[in-house]
Amino acid sequence: MLFRAATRRLAVRAPRYSHSAFQRDPPNPVWKHGDGASSKWLDPAVPRKTFDFTQLSSRDAYTVLTSAIVPRCIALVSSLSPDGVPNLAPFSYFSMVGHIPPLVSVSFSLSQKRSKNTRENIAATKEFTVNIISEAFVEAANCTAVEAPPSVDEWILSGLTPTPSTFVKPACVMESAVSLECELYFLRDFSPPDSDLVTTTLTLGLIRKAHIHESVLKSDGLAINPDKLRVIARMGGTTYARVLEGFDLERTSWKTAKSVYEDMLRRQD
Repeated sequence: MLFRAATRRLAVRAPRYSHSAFQRDPPNPVWKHGDGASSKWLDPAVPRKTFDFTQLSSRDAYTVLTSAIVPRCIALVSSLSPDGVPNLAPFSYFSMVGHIPPLVSVSFSLSQKRSKNTRENIAATKEFTVNIISEAFVEAANCTAVEAPPSVDEWILSGLTPTPSTFVKPACVMESAVSLECELYFLRDFSPPDSDLVTTTLTLGLIRKAHIHESVLKSDGLAINPDKLRVIARMGGTTYARVLEGFDLERTSWKTAKSVYEDMLRRQD
């Protein structure tokens, strides 16, 4: 995630630095309840531009949303066709859905000109793997986005290495520090309002196994160290982000906030 502006503000206040770039003060460490946002953020004199998605073209809607909903983690999805042809492709319409049950979502934007190989494979075989992309092989992963015929093996084109899964048939990516073996849990096609044309498919994958390279694990053996994972995120257009810095921000406790909130209400009376 890009925290350049926050980094500049932190440098002025001489924040606490530790061994990790992910253990720093938040952008506004002196913030207190009721402060809202920094006055240096959005100028209220500058108007907002409104987009009506019933009037936008598909291309313009894509441009607005993919540059606004950022950063997005990228799933490098490995799948097999019914006749065993391997496929490898990256998708940034990807997210964690929940941990009980452990679910991930991968969505596909569909073209009327050609089918999406990964979508067809998952629908047919009910299996796939999700592999998290790190800096070391981002170019190789990006190469698999090529719109190649179904017979093309993206593993060969990218130079990435398939390693056998233990529960599903599609391979995991050896170069990925985090690989998830998934079974299809849910699949649904979507159409625009007042249309029968299918333009999007949402799939949910039930995670059966996770394979995590021990070098990226924290000392507890469970959590992953972002310093080591060096994950890549998708921004808008052809822009990607390196996840280089972060900060700790504790969740607000109602036990602590209750009296402050009551005082704020009294001051409003």
